[in-house]
Amino acid sequence: MNNYKIVFMGTPDFGIPSLNELYKQGYEVEAVYTQPDRVNKRGNKVQFSAVKQFALEHDITIYQPNSLKDEKELDVLRALNPDLIIVIAYGKILPQAVLDIPKYGVINVHASLLPKYRGAAPVQRSIIDGEETTGVTIMQLDAGMDTGNIIAEKSVSITPHMTSEDLFDVLSNVGAKLLIDVLDDLPAKLAASVKQDESKATYAEKLTKEMGHINWNDSARTIDRLIRGMYPNPGTYTFFRGKRIKIHEAVLLESSSNDAPGKIFSLSDGMLHVKCSDGAIGLLMIQPENHKKMSASDFINGYKVTTDESFEY
Repeated sequence: MNNYKIVFMGTPDFGIPSLNELYKQGYEVEAVYTQPDRVNKRGNKVQFSAVKQFALEHDITIYQPNSLKDEKELDVLRALNPDLIIVIAYGKILPQAVLDIPKYGVINVHASLLPKYRGAAPVQRSIIDGEETTGVTIMQLDAGMDTGNIIAEKSVSITPHMTSEDLFDVLSNVGAKLLIDVLDDLPAKLAASVKQDESKATYAEKLTKEMGHINWNDSARTIDRLIRGMYPNPGTYTFFRGKRIKIHEAVLLESSSNDAPGKIFSLSDGMLHVKCSDGAIGLLMIQPENHKKMSASDFINGYKVTTDESFEY
């Protein structure tokens, strides 16, 4: 194993399996860069990123610059003299000055099979779009948005009931193993990297809360994919008696009715059976506005829901 001096840049949970594998395999992680701490609006408490928490637990030096375009911050990074920078969901676009620092450049673990689903939300978009397969790409970072050469790829199947949370978990672990494979023979893997086919490129733009507003005129399959793809964040929602209801878990139903879309046509099996344009969705776990998450059966009993009612949209 080549004992590269590595700087790791990442923020959420997605990077933790890779960090853990680097640590277990004995690679020298000189420092981690992660987003600045955030203050929780509700409790007014400081929130550390998952990557910062890992670094604290493993006594790794932490940097949290607001920008890597600042010359002073660039000098700090140059002083670390890394052989390699590994980026996994850092949340910042790196300037060329950063890309030029390490001997072996900057590599990125991206949660799609590039060039498909470049951008901020590849995992969620793959589920929302009804893809049956996705994967992980390890690529060389360049100045573009996920446009660099492909070093390695690994495919993963998207199962019918998988949420984006489930898929993130699978891909993060696949990505960690693939990263170690690349590092085991890095110079040769870099030399054998291939350019992306620009004609096949698609973009997975960042999700917005508004995208989670369910239109019951859509098909049951479309709504099911939206609920799974948007879970847990930013989530999907509908309205009931004028109040917002967040949806945490739902299933596709074979049974349906001739009612109008949005109609609650059955309360059996501990779920809310809701008509869509074709087919139906069964709501299992929901969260009424200003309340905690609850089962559909508790919601039915607590709110005295009847089959004369509908969800609004």
